Amino acid sequence: MVDIAYGPEEGKRPNPSDDREAYLDLVRRKRMYGGILLVLFVALMASGWRLSEDRNAGGFWEGLPQVLDFPAEVFSEAWEKRALLPGLVRDHVPALIETVNIAAVATLIGALAAMALSLLATRGLARWPRLIPVFRRTMDALRAIPEIVIALVLIYILGGGPVPAVIAIALHTGGALGKLFSEVAENADLKPVEGLASVGATWSQRMWLGVIPQVAPNWLSYALLRFEINVRASAILGFVGEGGIGHDLKLAMQWGQGRYDEVVAIFLLLFVTIVVIDQISDHYRHKLVKGNAP
Repeated sequence: MVDIAYGPEEGKRPNPSDDREAYLDLVRRKRMYGGILLVLFVALMASGWRLSEDRNAGGFWEGLPQVLDFPAEVFSEAWEKRALLPGLVRDHVPALIETVNIAAVATLIGALAAMALSLLATRGLARWPRLIPVFRRTMDALRAIPEIVIALVLIYILGGGPVPAVIAIALHTGGALGKLFSEVAENADLKPVEGLASVGATWSQRMWLGVIPQVAPNWLSYALLRFEINVRASAILGFVGEGGIGHDLKLAMQWGQGRYDEVVAIFLLLFVTIVVIDQISDHYRHKLVKGNAP
């Protein structure tokens, strides 16, 4: 019989009765494998760095001293016009509200799609077990395509505005949350599902009454976390004409426009918004998962 731990080759093997020798041999092997992986990682990093440096239009080391030039220009101009910052922040609040609305609607639509996809793609719960690979590959495809690519395609179909942004973010959210929801559902206790099946409950009833009450806290926690991510995504999509505060930021960051005070105001507004959303969602995630607020 082949020794799966040490291979078919003959050679010295630790005495199973000697626990210390076996432990030390295991440690040596782990260190050897760790060293090999470290060497491979360093080699890949070096080759990737060399390739990037060769294909770069400039030079990394030559441009490194100038990396702070643009931020310094932005903040110096904003400091000179610091008295205008409160008014600029107030002027961009409507665009921020549009950005948050895009993220909220996209998160809701994506989460509902993820719920259906995850239950249909979970082993032991799927209504059509043979179609599990189809639903899993669908979620993989939705996650693989970046939101900005979907948005650029939809712009040609629907025109600019918040609707393409909502669809693009919702599709990516459905794939990302579907994967997370499915992993949570796989750990659900099947006894309630089996009990409901024994009394003639339909598949929808088994999922609604037997599975969703178990996974709802974790699902809601993941959805709240995804909402934070989608606020950032909706701001980025504004750069390609999808509206919201990202569009204002793109216009303000044009070189030589003398509007860097607006850039700082928008960044401050986004930062405060993300912090507030993070605090609120963190509070409710703890409340949902642990039953009490931190």
